[in-house]
Amino acid sequence: MNLRSIVLTLIISSTIACAQDKNPTNTENTHEIIVSDLDIPWGFTFLPDESMLITEKSGNLIHFKDGKKTNISGLPEIYVRGQGGLLDIVLHPNYKTNGWIYFSYASPKGNDSGGNTAISRAKIKNNSLTELQLLYKATPNTTKGQHFGSRLVFDENGYLFFSIGERGNRDENPQDITRDGGKIYRLNDDGSIPEDNPFVNKANAKTAIYSYGHRNPQGMTLHPNTKDIWTHEHGPKGGDEINIIKKGKNYGWPIISYGVNYSGTSFTDLTKKDGMEEPLHYWDPSIAPSGMAFINSNKYGNWNGNLLVGSLKFQYLDLCTLKDNKVIKEERLLNGLGRVRCVEQGPDGYIYVGIENLGIVKLIRK
Repeated sequence: MNLRSIVLTLIISSTIACAQDKNPTNTENTHEIIVSDLDIPWGFTFLPDESMLITEKSGNLIHFKDGKKTNISGLPEIYVRGQGGLLDIVLHPNYKTNGWIYFSYASPKGNDSGGNTAISRAKIKNNSLTELQLLYKATPNTTKGQHFGSRLVFDENGYLFFSIGERGNRDENPQDITRDGGKIYRLNDDGSIPEDNPFVNKANAKTAIYSYGHRNPQGMTLHPNTKDIWTHEHGPKGGDEINIIKKGKNYGWPIISYGVNYSGTSFTDLTKKDGMEEPLHYWDPSIAPSGMAFINSNKYGNWNGNLLVGSLKFQYLDLCTLKDNKVIKEERLLNGLGRVRCVEQGPDGYIYVGIENLGIVKLIRK
């Protein structure tokens, strides 16, 4: 074997080794399929009667009750392209009294071709959406198919937080508060801008922005005790991150990162910089995270209080054991079932997981 062949072999071997996820498999878990025959269940939420509203990326909103799936009509036009489509869904904290549901989606609304992420709310009557209201629409539209975000979370004060990815334009959108994309946003429940949002007095700023310097946050959840907003970043090759969102802060993308381009080339030499927030955890290799939830019930013993993150790439649910806001151990749950897209804790205290080309399953600890 000549020198060139040896070098190529070493490079290939190194690349393969670096791509291996080394998290151990936890075998003390199994699952029960609750909703079957779903393509890409992007998000779901539980209604007060413990039935479910489920979004499929292809543009279907499904009500699942008593083993039956019913399509909800009346959705706005959905721009289904690449990673875009019908995305997340949540209930208003006072849903029992006002009936509002909130959902995110890729929308073609606007003058430019293509689409961008939008947030709307509506009510449901007779299996159809009513009182539909557009609360936010990112601009400009683009035909790029990547990085729409988008998760939705209400905090304890009734503010609506949502994420929008940088739409594949990392060099312009994330670091510019006059542009949409690569941001976490905060609205009042009616879509108006909170008076104390961090950039309301900045000239030309998008005043809904709460934090910036993000890549493509596809996981967001409220910490059950501290009430902080936690997100994760679907990063480049290496460099997926977990962050705690703070008002007005810059999370660095693409100036600081632990990742590289998908080709393996570098786009930055920095992992930290003054004025930019460092992640509390990062993955290398990337697990391609999507979906995120804390365990906050007595159904899982000493797993209570820990964080769950879905892995699209390696097809498992990542149990992240936490101590002092640090991930000290990771284990694979539901290993090999499929690409984990969304994670929620149900009103019964069990964890429910949306898995592509399978459905929604209930996590059971043996």
